[in-house]
Amino acid sequence: MEGIDYKKIGFKCGLEIHQQLETGKLFCRCPSIVHDSDPDIHVRRRLRPVAGEGGHIDPAALFEATKGRAIQYEGCSTSSCLVELDEEPPHEMDRDAFMTALQVAKMMHCKTVDEVRVMRKIVIDGSNVSGFQRTSLIGSGGYIETSKGKVGIAGLFLEEEAAQKVSESSDVITYRLDRFGVTLIEVQTDTSIVDPDHAKEAAETIGMMLRSTGKAKRGIGTIRQDVNVSVSGGARVEIKGFQELKGIPVVIDFEIKRQLDLVGRCERVNSEVRKAEPDLTTSFLRPMPGAKRMYPETDVAPVRITKEMLAEVKIPALLKDQIGGLASHFSLDKDIAATIVNDGLADDFKVLCEKCKSIKPSYIADVLLSGPKQAKKKSGKDISPTMHEWTALFLGLDSGAVSKESVIDILATGKPLHEVLGHFKSMGDVELDLAIKRIVDANKGLPFNALIGKVMAELRGKADGKKISDRLREIAK
Repeated sequence: MEGIDYKKIGFKCGLEIHQQLETGKLFCRCPSIVHDSDPDIHVRRRLRPVAGEGGHIDPAALFEATKGRAIQYEGCSTSSCLVELDEEPPHEMDRDAFMTALQVAKMMHCKTVDEVRVMRKIVIDGSNVSGFQRTSLIGSGGYIETSKGKVGIAGLFLEEEAAQKVSESSDVITYRLDRFGVTLIEVQTDTSIVDPDHAKEAAETIGMMLRSTGKAKRGIGTIRQDVNVSVSGGARVEIKGFQELKGIPVVIDFEIKRQLDLVGRCERVNSEVRKAEPDLTTSFLRPMPGAKRMYPETDVAPVRITKEMLAEVKIPALLKDQIGGLASHFSLDKDIAATIVNDGLADDFKVLCEKCKSIKPSYIADVLLSGPKQAKKKSGKDISPTMHEWTALFLGLDSGAVSKESVIDILATGKPLHEVLGHFKSMGDVELDLAIKRIVDANKGLPFNALIGKVMAELRGKADGKKISDRLREIAK
């Protein structure tokens, strides 16, 4: 809010960033998310709250229980097993995920724990089949650098992702199991965030650092930001459901105003979980979970973090440094370099530039970024070439066997590129001259501009456009 003194109102704010990792699932060896269309697993259950060791039932769990809904689970055996159904004990933690968590801890200057112990956190809304989420503290006491000073990292956790909600009614809620068990890294900051814009910057910085590992999943829903906010006389409120980082300051300011208005009217501010709405307001979601809802997981053995493990961990170059290096080395526009890096294409781009010396890096970048979109627009198909297919295409361009004019047509086939390249082979010089002469002879007296239109209509994609134009000028003299 304009002109507000955030320090004077007792503003406190902390972030919880949850990032899915591109590793195997955390506690089984199933692949990480396979979106098969026809689930072959169907299970219906009911979850109920129970008192913990302190004799109390968690208020958030009790709130879910009052809804009285059955839970329907559906999944595919290609991406889920008995671990997801809570019919088999969890396996040991995925090593790739574990080492990535250590890497992030090192990047954020955290002190790692001596021994990682898995805990169970009570969750009975159905998103966790067992009624709890498995989570492990990896490190704490770290920090990140921002333009407004250091932001402390209170805790860094490795945990399992919840199931994806498919539908819900008054008596049944349905979840898909393909997402359940996917590895999450959770980063919790302390309250050293000084204002709403600082919260956005801190979230951006943490997200950038997580993506710098090369293990972060990309796309909608693969990273989530929760914000904890309070003011003097108010209460800690957790806000979930941010769609975009740019909405964080607006939603925080709305929550500050809401709490200040309640305090000004001498009304109670409840500590609760609220949802960030599309219009950047907030609404009640559920009571704040209790602090005593965790207990040890007895089915997973502790893991000692050894000196050898930590020595194995290497800190990667941050994305912002990778972007600058890519733009400088390949003479790319910085925005294009940023897109290549942020889309995880930097390594592939470098390999293609190295293999195809006669093609400008800017052209390779343009095809990688815009080619699939143009091809989809032309064919209506989703186009996602593999690196093997991209290599075949660019080697064809590099050798002259394929023309640039045919690239979108090749992609638009939707077929493996190495299988269709032969159908788009460029004409040799003699073959090209004969084709042009045939068209010229059949259209004697036609103005050059009209003639080039006819030539291009027939030969586009069969040779380089400039080469066709140059040969036509020579033949049509």
